[in-house]
Amino acid sequence: MLVLEAGDRAGAAVSQWNYVRLFSRWSELVDPAAERMLLATGWARPDGDTYPTGQEWADLYLAPLAEVLGDRVRFGARVVGVARRGRDRVVDAGREDEPLTVHVRTSAGEERIAARAVIDASGTFGSPNPLGGDGLPAAGEGAAAAQINYRVPDLDAERSRYAGKRIAVAGSGHSALTALVVLAELAEQEPGTKVVWLLRRGAVGNVFGGGESDQLPARGALGSRARKAAEAGHIDTVTGFRTAAVERGDGGKLILESFDGHRVGDVDEIVVLTGFRPDLSWLSEVRLDLDPVLQAPAKLAPLIDPNVHSCGTVYPHGETELRHPEPGVYLVGMKSYGRAPTFLSLTGYEQARSVVAAISGDLEAAARVELVLPETGVCGGAGVFDAPQEQKNSGGCCGAPETVDVSIGLAPSAR
Repeated sequence: MLVLEAGDRAGAAVSQWNYVRLFSRWSELVDPAAERMLLATGWARPDGDTYPTGQEWADLYLAPLAEVLGDRVRFGARVVGVARRGRDRVVDAGREDEPLTVHVRTSAGEERIAARAVIDASGTFGSPNPLGGDGLPAAGEGAAAAQINYRVPDLDAERSRYAGKRIAVAGSGHSALTALVVLAELAEQEPGTKVVWLLRRGAVGNVFGGGESDQLPARGALGSRARKAAEAGHIDTVTGFRTAAVERGDGGKLILESFDGHRVGDVDEIVVLTGFRPDLSWLSEVRLDLDPVLQAPAKLAPLIDPNVHSCGTVYPHGETELRHPEPGVYLVGMKSYGRAPTFLSLTGYEQARSVVAAISGDLEAAARVELVLPETGVCGGAGVFDAPQEQKNSGGCCGAPETVDVSIGLAPSAR
C-alpha cells in the first residue's frame, strides 16, 4: 500500500480551511480501523462530543495517522495520470494482463509506479465551481480575480480585505452559510460592512437546513445562525440571480449582471461558494462509468442526486456502487460524489473499507454495510430548490431576480 499526497503534509487541503469548525463531532471523524492503529501507539483520542476545527482535525488525527503509516505515505507526490501499462483507453488486446501505471510528478522529476489497484481519494477542494451561472466562468470573472475568493474568508488573516466593504456572497450550501455568519459578525463590528447574498434558486426555501431536526446538531445550528444573521438586517438577499458577467465600475467597484440582465453593483469583494467539481483530467486513459450529469460513478449517482436527496437520505454504499469498467480503479470520498454536494466523512470511511476489502479478495466484507448516517431534517437537495416554489414541479426556469426578506417563505422545517 502506498499513499501519494500532493501536499507537503498530511491534510494539506484541510489546512487551507483550518480556521473553519466542522459540523461533525470527533466521534464522526475518526475511522475505526485508523483508530485501532493510532491507539496502539498511545494516541489520545479527542473527546468524541466536541467539534474540531480543520486545523485540529489535521494536527490531532491526520498527521498522527500519517506518522503511523510511515514510509507508506509520500509527500510532494502529485499524480498526473493513470493508465494501463502500454495501453491507452481504446486498446482491448492484452489489457487485462497489464498492471495500472501511476504517473507521478515530484520535485525530483517524474516517475512511474506499477499498481494492482488505484483508489482516487483526491477530493474536489482544488476545483471550485466558478461564479458563472452556466457552470463556466462568468465574462470578466478572470479579470476580476484579485477581488474574488473561492473559500470561506479567514478574517484572522483577511480582516482588512472585507472590513467596511460591500461583499457579494454567491452560493447556498454550508460553506456559503458559514461565510454569511462570519461576515455578518464582521458587519456588527465594522461600520460600513454590507453583505449581498446571491442565490441562484428562485426562493430562499429551506436553504437554512433542518435546524433542530438535523441529527448533526452543529450543522442545524449553522443554518439557524445564518438565518438569524440574515434576519438581523446585515444581509440583503437576491434570489434567482445566475451570474453572467462581472464588470468593473468606478473606483474599482464591481458590477455583477445576471443572465436576465439584472445588475448588482457597488461591490468591493466577491466570495464564490458554489460548490466543487472533480478533476478527471488525469484519469482520461482509464475506463470510467460516470453519470453524465453529476460526474459520479453511474451506479452511485441516483443515490446522491441533489434533486432528490440530502446527505442524510443517502444510504451507505460501497464497492458495488463504486466499481468501474477499468478493473482496480475506484473513486472514493468527495470525488466519488462528483458535483453532488454535502459529503460526510463517515460515508468516505465506509466506502474505503468496502473497496479495500474487495481489492484484498474479501467479497463478503466488501458487500457488508455497517453504517447509519444522520438525518438532515431537509426533504430535498439543492437542485430541487433552484426553481421558485411554484415551479418545482413544473419544470420551469427561474424567475426574475428579487430582493426578499429571508423571514418570508421559509419552509416549516427551517423556521
